[in-house]
Amino acid sequence: MGRLVIVSNRAPSIDGTGDSGGLVVALKDALAKDGGLWIGGAPEQTDTPASSLVFHHRPDFDIGLFELEPQLYRDYYFGYSNSLLWPALHGRVDLIEVQPRYAAAYSEVSRRLARMISDTVRSDDVIWVHDYQLIPLAHELRVLGCRNRIGFFLHIPVPGLETFKAIPEWRDLAAWLAEYDLIGVQTQRDLAHLINIFRHTLRGELRSNGNMGINGREVVLGCFPISINVEGFRRLAEEGSIGTPPPPLPRLIGVDRLDYSKGLPQRLAGYETFLSQYARFRSKVSLLQIAPPTRDDVEAYRDIREELELRAGHINGLYGTVDWTPVQYIHRALPRDELAVLFRLSRVGLVTPLFDGMNLVAKEYVAAQDETDPGVLILSQFAGAAEEMPQALIVNPHDPQDMAEAIKTALEMPRAERIARHEALYDYLANHDVEYWSSSFLKRLLAVETIDLHWTSRYSAYQPGVKAS
Repeated sequence: MGRLVIVSNRAPSIDGTGDSGGLVVALKDALAKDGGLWIGGAPEQTDTPASSLVFHHRPDFDIGLFELEPQLYRDYYFGYSNSLLWPALHGRVDLIEVQPRYAAAYSEVSRRLARMISDTVRSDDVIWVHDYQLIPLAHELRVLGCRNRIGFFLHIPVPGLETFKAIPEWRDLAAWLAEYDLIGVQTQRDLAHLINIFRHTLRGELRSNGNMGINGREVVLGCFPISINVEGFRRLAEEGSIGTPPPPLPRLIGVDRLDYSKGLPQRLAGYETFLSQYARFRSKVSLLQIAPPTRDDVEAYRDIREELELRAGHINGLYGTVDWTPVQYIHRALPRDELAVLFRLSRVGLVTPLFDGMNLVAKEYVAAQDETDPGVLILSQFAGAAEEMPQALIVNPHDPQDMAEAIKTALEMPRAERIARHEALYDYLANHDVEYWSSSFLKRLLAVETIDLHWTSRYSAYQPGVKAS
């Protein structure tokens, strides 16, 4: 094996200061092992972008930045990726916005990036592409003659077939995905949906080994639930909490990007139902909701912010007193070390998305707890994490009554039961941490035979702005 080449929409920080969490922590050790390369978008767009990657060297791995014109970036990222693909893949087809220039930009970015990568990649490099913004990349690389192993991991959900077909280019998306050697998804639910899409779109045949036969070629499929650095986050929470006083009231905490997929209005509706039905808890608990802004250029995100603020104000106006604020709402990001301490000192963790690929907040909350007196995780049945974390209190986020009862159960749960649930959750996470995730995917990708490019001619190149038939 040569280098590991990671490709994503955003690159890590050049100086390493942004490595506190997420994908970089998951992959930097694997990159450093063989002198890897991370290719991602530059933090700023320019009217005169470079025609090749702009390289930066870090002690642990190299970074290659690609630049885009501002209009192309807006149409590719805010347009096709986040006004069409994101809502569709999260089951919100009512929010998709279809514009021909969005589809053209989405394809153009992968086409342009493929040319840059083909000028850089070595024959024995292994390429790992991340997430929905770059689905066409393998196709564009194959067109240029790339024979490298190329894996793809989708961090967000795969919807059912009928929802997937709401995307105008749905046939093209399926064909683009089929040109990867290995496709990784978060959950068994996502895997089942992907198999069904391949069956109905490309006449794929499910083989006995779990892979798909498509046009005479085998596409390897796998479920690889992403995780966190469990022990590292536990230490961060434990050390940070030394000398930090607990909150005056038992605290419920939610930490989510401000996104309609996270179910924040529904969470507040459940909390309001809880306060309405169980009056004895008024002035006895508080909810801290941290919701950093995201994608403010997309109208749907501005709408969800307004709705959340209205609901929080409504609850505080209805139940608040001079001495008690039921909902504390913070609309900005907090440092990771501060979040770890807040998780550790919160009696209930609320992770209640309407549809989520995984949701690492659930795993961070569990990792942060004091094992001698842990809090309780309330987890949506629609979060990918629910497949791995059955000891949480699993709820339907659309049902305020279900949410209210789960909050009551969590607050009244005896310490012995809390310890037993936490122990089971933590033990699983410790054995399935982020290193396990990345090594499992790469081991599977390295086992794939290098491809014969003759089959790529069976797929026609996507024509921007033209719907698939």
